[in-house]
Amino acid sequence: MSKPLEGVRVLDLSHVIAGPLASFYLAQLGAEVIKVEPPLAGEVLRSMKDATDTDTPTGFAAINAGKQSLALDIRTQQGAELLRTLAASADVFIENFRPGVVARYGLDYASIRQVRPDIVYCSISGFGQHGAWAQRGAYDHVVQALTGMMMMSGEGEDAPPIKVGFPVIDVAVGVLAALSIVSSLHRRAREGVGQYIDASMVQASLMLMYPNTCAYLSDGTPTQRVGNRGYTGSPAADTYRCSDGWLAVAANTPAQFRKLTAVIGVEDLCEDARALDLVAFNAPSGFVVPNDTHYVTTRLQAAFATRSAIQLEVLLSDAGVPAAKVRKLEEFLHEVDTTDCVDLPDHRFHQGNTHVRTRGIGFVFDQDGQPTVDGAPGLGQNTHSILARAGLSEDTIAQLERAGVIRTDAEMAASLTP
Repeated sequence: MSKPLEGVRVLDLSHVIAGPLASFYLAQLGAEVIKVEPPLAGEVLRSMKDATDTDTPTGFAAINAGKQSLALDIRTQQGAELLRTLAASADVFIENFRPGVVARYGLDYASIRQVRPDIVYCSISGFGQHGAWAQRGAYDHVVQALTGMMMMSGEGEDAPPIKVGFPVIDVAVGVLAALSIVSSLHRRAREGVGQYIDASMVQASLMLMYPNTCAYLSDGTPTQRVGNRGYTGSPAADTYRCSDGWLAVAANTPAQFRKLTAVIGVEDLCEDARALDLVAFNAPSGFVVPNDTHYVTTRLQAAFATRSAIQLEVLLSDAGVPAAKVRKLEEFLHEVDTTDCVDLPDHRFHQGNTHVRTRGIGFVFDQDGQPTVDGAPGLGQNTHSILARAGLSEDTIAQLERAGVIRTDAEMAASLTP
């Protein structure tokens, strides 16, 4: 079955997470993605391995599945020229170096546009291509700190900053970059023109906090650290300790609040003027507005403390109140494996003699096939075939390898073929 981006060729100079995740999506949607890496050791994620002796550890393989590896040194004149030659037949060009770096080698948008005028060119950086901070280095947790994300988590203004426990901004900018690339390809198909895309971690961070960002910019509303409470501010949209763990509940509306209090035995709160703004509570629509938040929270805490989170999750969900016992990631994935709680794809990328297992790529197409079964390439696995298809002779390829401009690995390519 065909895939949406079949026929699209991507040259990807990016490394680590953000850029490779963008091209990962393109590869899984059918594009031919050529990953360009330094020939000596490849990109840095290849080295982040445990005891297994491989250059495709799980962390690398998971976001580079379905791609080809071209081991080429862009710092050399021959390597840069070779990449410009390949760009003439590419549709998309991705890089995530600091602004100005690729221009040193004639691989910036202006240079690539000379050989492919309708190229869709995406630059991914920490702070964007312009501005006083453009040359600063950026990592996920640093941008979380800079943009205020660390001060959105936690309880109380005096609590220490708390970062999101995974590289959320790296992932977000990768997804947004893929979206911008796909939309630009659609525009090119309609109008015949290319596009330059400036995707940055700071933009992605602000999009992740979009409602709060707009509230401050529009109304001057300051952010507040709400801990594990829900966005609406309802005292019953929070996370409470139970006898066997923690339970997150989302009783945002008066109707949900009534159902919650009935289940945990504190129905009197619904008629208690000390607890609630009863006018708002009995209005046709709206959220629960507390008069005395501490009082309501204390009553709810006491009620939850004597009850089972496992049992309440079922009772409240059945009653129409969103609720979930707090789990670790591995607990949730085990539950998906062993029960029919959620219907998720179960996909495996072939990786040599083993596989990388995933739960899909975030959505399921009905008509366009599943993610590729191909795993991540070994370093230089596809160098020879890519250059041969580009018209280079065997002698030229051999000369480039002897000069250190490229790296091929026919033996590795054969061993990693599924």
